[in-house]
Amino acid sequence: MKKIILSSLIFFLLSTFYLPPSIGLPVEDLRVVTNEQYFQVARDSIREAKQSVRVMMFEMAYYDRQGHTPTNVLIKELISAKKRGVNVEVILDVRDGQDRTTKRNRRTGKMLSEGGVDVVYDSALKTTHAKLMIIDGGLILLGSTNWTYNALSTNNEVSVLIRSKEVAKDLLEFFTKVKGTGVK
Repeated sequence: MKKIILSSLIFFLLSTFYLPPSIGLPVEDLRVVTNEQYFQVARDSIREAKQSVRVMMFEMAYYDRQGHTPTNVLIKELISAKKRGVNVEVILDVRDGQDRTTKRNRRTGKMLSEGGVDVVYDSALKTTHAKLMIIDGGLILLGSTNWTYNALSTNNEVSVLIRSKEVAKDLLEFFTKVKGTGVK
């Protein structure tokens, strides 16, 4: 019985006085974003950005033959944001070799770079599977959605739109850490 009480007391004290930094951060607003809603939310967020847009994406594809696909529009919106003075940074996944994701990301990254966007490719030793966008250090779009035709048009996807400077701060630290290990 003493062991149970002592274990309970230790658990209570640790859970009360020690919380990892990402637990319990205040959130002003949270909205669930599913399926095709993602495109409109992402597009509007980029259009409304005043200072910065940071995107970390596993796969981002531009389609020449389908000019006005949702992914093409989002990619063009990033370039437009850069041209209107917004700091736009993108981290894309690449691997050794020429798999489909690497080919798409390198091609899209080149297009973004030519449009003035700061593009970094993650370390080939690590897969960046995140699908994250941080706007103006306070708005976060985070979930399962890649920037591909299927993800934005036919898949079941779920993300959350979070308004929180504190959450954004932690994610910006993560973004900066990953960017620091990448290559241009």
